[in-house]
Amino acid sequence: MTKETKTRKPGGSSIKQQKLWACQPIITPKTVFPLFFGIAIIFTPLGGLLLYFSGTVNALIYVIVSEIDIEYTNCEAEATSEFRIIPPRYMSNSDKRDIVHNTYWKISDVTHPYAKNPNNKTTKQCSVLFYIHKDIPPPIHLYYRLTNFYQNERSYSKSLDSDQLKGIAVPASKLSKGGCKNLATSNSSIIYPCGLIANSIFNDTFSNLSMTNVTIDSSTLEQQITVALTNFTYNITSVGISAPGDSSKYGKTHYEISEIRPPPNWVDRYPKGMYTNDFPPIDPVHDEHFQVWMRIASLPNFRKLYGTNNLDVLTAGYYIVNIDTVFPSTKYDGTKSLVISNISPIGGKNPFLGYAYIIIGCLCGILGCIFFAKHYFYSARKLEERRKAAWRIREGKTN
Repeated sequence: MTKETKTRKPGGSSIKQQKLWACQPIITPKTVFPLFFGIAIIFTPLGGLLLYFSGTVNALIYVIVSEIDIEYTNCEAEATSEFRIIPPRYMSNSDKRDIVHNTYWKISDVTHPYAKNPNNKTTKQCSVLFYIHKDIPPPIHLYYRLTNFYQNERSYSKSLDSDQLKGIAVPASKLSKGGCKNLATSNSSIIYPCGLIANSIFNDTFSNLSMTNVTIDSSTLEQQITVALTNFTYNITSVGISAPGDSSKYGKTHYEISEIRPPPNWVDRYPKGMYTNDFPPIDPVHDEHFQVWMRIASLPNFRKLYGTNNLDVLTAGYYIVNIDTVFPSTKYDGTKSLVISNISPIGGKNPFLGYAYIIIGCLCGILGCIFFAKHYFYSARKLEERRKAAWRIREGKTN
């Protein structure tokens, strides 16, 4: 009878035999106290620095991040045909020391040239006149901020077709069964780009910032504002606003123009709501506004980059920006705002990280003090009492 040879015996290494060295530290009060106090000492001042660089602390010191936030949701309803002061509840300025200069708005009807308006429709235009208190160094970012818009809702966030966005001519039958089933076709034509995300793209437009000379007449009940444009225009570009690598997700479509039509909310941009040779479909590879919108926001209140200027200083003075108000934020009880900001070495104005570091540091400091007091005062007294009791027992004493 032959002896069976074992062929699955593991090797003799420490890894295969599970003999690796392991560290099992014993947690004692003397090791926990320094940990808590160390976190408090490091995190608290670090949080203060983060707040400083984000421009949140601005009462007595220089503000590194300058930011102006102007909500214009109700411009159509509340503004008039003449410049009037914007109610303070719609304004936010990082430079709280500037209490002299007001912000103004007015509403007007405009009809853009055929190249931008092939259907010859009239658009409501909100003109906002605001003041820059001091020179702001580049880079300058212009954002739009939306509230109560849930881009991360499951059915909404999946309402797209990645293959179609890459340029593949996906047939209607496949689109209707995939992510674009809610908005795949219209009148037997394929919608390009399909889906709810593309259809709901933010379509307000912002002009460049034009510097103005402002004359204010306060002799009447309502201030009379006279605006004279200067020769200085602060240009905003959309080149480079999308996240690195986003353009690789897109490709120029291979559909024939006769096969497709724009999403329902895009029809005013095209003659009779149809693509033509003069008004072709978008090229998502180069349309960075589209790429920015298609990157889903995690929270219902968010801002997205609209344009930048990385070269020029935004000098102090009055500026006017014209906004074509098309995006219907009031239909879902949301708001929309224009935000102008520069950035610090740690990014834009966002106090959350600074507050988080300070709170964690303070909590660790408080816990360290509580545990320290409990161990060295309460626990030490109990230990001393036990030692005295043991000594009395050894000495034969009961009292």
